[in-house]
Amino acid sequence: MSIKLLSIGAVALSLIAGSALAAGNNSSTTGNAGAGTSALDNATKMQPFYTDSGMKTMKSDTELKAAWLAMNKDDRDSMMKDCADAAIAKAHTEFCQMTTRLGPAK
Repeated sequence: MSIKLLSIGAVALSLIAGSALAAGNNSSTTGNAGAGTSALDNATKMQPFYTDSGMKTMKSDTELKAAWLAMNKDDRDSMMKDCADAAIAKAHTEFCQMTTRLGPAK
């Protein structure tokens, strides 16, 4: 009897934990910045820097600079902060190198 109860309890716990994790990741799939998401994963903010919809090819330096300066200061600061995180920067190497070159707008 106790093995049955332990098994049922384990299944119930995994269902509850799975639901909680799925709810926590929901904000990143909608493109909204939420807790635990990177500004660099927001397709709307990143699209101006790429020539293609798959965001594989970056625009020219002139176009990158114009897109960077067109962003508001909070978005630039958020992206630079994300690039300072080694794990995030590794996934967005080329973009983070560009932010380092351009730096914060004055």
